[in-house]
Amino acid sequence: MNKKPAIGVVVLLLVAAGLAYWWFHRAPAERQEIVLYGNVDLRQVSLAFNGSERIAQLAVQEGDRVQAGQVLGQLDTRTLQLRADQARAQIEVQQQALDRLNNGSRPEEVAQARAKVEAARADAELARQQLERLQDIRRSTTARAVSQQDLEAAQARRKVAQAQLAQAQQAQRLVVTGARKEDVGQAGAQLEATRAALALLQHQIDESTLKAPVAAVVRSRLMEPGDMASPQRPVYTLAIVDPKWVRAYVAEPDLGRIRPGMAARIRIDSDPGHPLDGRIGYISSEAEFTPKSVQTEELRTSLVYEVRVLAQDPDNRLRLGMPATVHLPLDAAAEPRR
Repeated sequence: MNKKPAIGVVVLLLVAAGLAYWWFHRAPAERQEIVLYGNVDLRQVSLAFNGSERIAQLAVQEGDRVQAGQVLGQLDTRTLQLRADQARAQIEVQQQALDRLNNGSRPEEVAQARAKVEAARADAELARQQLERLQDIRRSTTARAVSQQDLEAAQARRKVAQAQLAQAQQAQRLVVTGARKEDVGQAGAQLEATRAALALLQHQIDESTLKAPVAAVVRSRLMEPGDMASPQRPVYTLAIVDPKWVRAYVAEPDLGRIRPGMAARIRIDSDPGHPLDGRIGYISSEAEFTPKSVQTEELRTSLVYEVRVLAQDPDNRLRLGMPATVHLPLDAAAEPRR
């Protein structure tokens, strides 16, 4: 009678051993999906003014959504405007000078030069006649009525009159011929230099307006009106809302089961019941050690490959750095590549 409990114990031990053997040697169930853990990432833009003037106004705050081309801030441009007005006045003066050189002398100036030539010619003729008269008197008399001093003075007056005539004739030719091409070229070059200076000032005035390069969300406002702007000091940090992706890491054994363009489902802790659609956009070609910020079921010292899963987030639910879980459904076509 005492043998029955012992037999029952033996049977139970055999059944337990069989179950244990089956448990440890059973075929593993086929995986239906790959689960990755990562964080939301997106691109950012740091915006700074190109000029070094004082900030006049800033138009948006943290959290505001901005569109491409929207004005975000404005510098004080009063100094630049005054310089531009000065350059415009210089352009007007130089343009008038260039037009004067190109148009040549006025008819009145030509007539005036001609009159001066005639006057100088008359003076020269008078001096010649006076000299000849004195010379005739000196030759016709023996009393020497004309002194040598008077004769030399008349000769000098004739030479002066002839020189003045030559000078008037040269001046007339200059008036008729007009400006030299070198003078015209110099005046034109000075005009173009001033126009370039005005264009540079206008460009600086245009650059004093800070505009959003893309549609984004204002993440940080780093300066305030009254601060002195500088190209090295960002005023805003913008977070680009599209595209967004989850930066995750896949272990080497699962690398052959995924491919770019593969569909994915993204869940976040704040709203796990409403997953987001996504797809694999990038798979790294180099292995790296698992980052400490990534929580996986594998050992942290194992080699993994970075994967970026692009997310469709029309309601803007994802935030930078937010933890996310990526589900990659597997099918027969997702067998490891040999």
